[in-house]
Amino acid sequence: MNALVPQSVIEKALDLPPAQALDRALRSASSAEVIEAALKTVGREKLAVVSSFGTESAALLKVMADVDPAIPVIFLDTGWLFEETLAYRDTLIATLGLRDVRSIKPLEETLSRADPDRELWFSDPDACCRIRKVEPLARALAPFSAWINGRKRFQGGQRAEMAVVEDDGARLKFNPFANVAREDIEAIYQLSKLPPHPLVASGYLSVGCMPCSSRTSPDEDARAGRWRGRAKTECGIHTIKTS
Repeated sequence: MNALVPQSVIEKALDLPPAQALDRALRSASSAEVIEAALKTVGREKLAVVSSFGTESAALLKVMADVDPAIPVIFLDTGWLFEETLAYRDTLIATLGLRDVRSIKPLEETLSRADPDRELWFSDPDACCRIRKVEPLARALAPFSAWINGRKRFQGGQRAEMAVVEDDGARLKFNPFANVAREDIEAIYQLSKLPPHPLVASGYLSVGCMPCSSRTSPDEDARAGRWRGRAKTECGIHTIKTS
């Protein structure tokens, strides 16, 4: 692990474990420093990265891999993902040398009971996200004390005011990209020669499940193509307690 975090930051984070104290200590830290502090705070065995392997995911995974490529990565395979996303997952695992990527699927018994016709995404998208993403994530995160995700404040909505470190009600939640700008993401891709998600060239700036993702025009927000035409803006994993 790189020694990027000032010792004073680490000591402050360790002495004051609550999320609010960690957030104060890491408010101006770099993304790599936030990840290193998370490792120092809970250890690799209790820390996970949650990644969609979406259009901007390679940037966070690159920074994480430079710190420690063996940090567990949780990938929610909802059963509705684009084939391009599944292929991109495999590409990034090989490109970045990720050592512990765990693809988590919803329980078959839950799908058979709650969504036998695979139409829940249309009639009740919140329920669909709950059984395909929220519940599987809660199950996957059960062994961990903290998790890392790639949300950014520039994405707007509920994300605009998020802290660098939060308490999600069950465990610590680190947001190492909270402070980055879109230009920073682009720079990581360019400097590290990261492969883009295959669907970016087709106009998808944010990619989730197939039925709830659409192309966006240049004058739209990147996430405008998610749940288009609905008031819904989040799948629920960032707004519901994970256990």
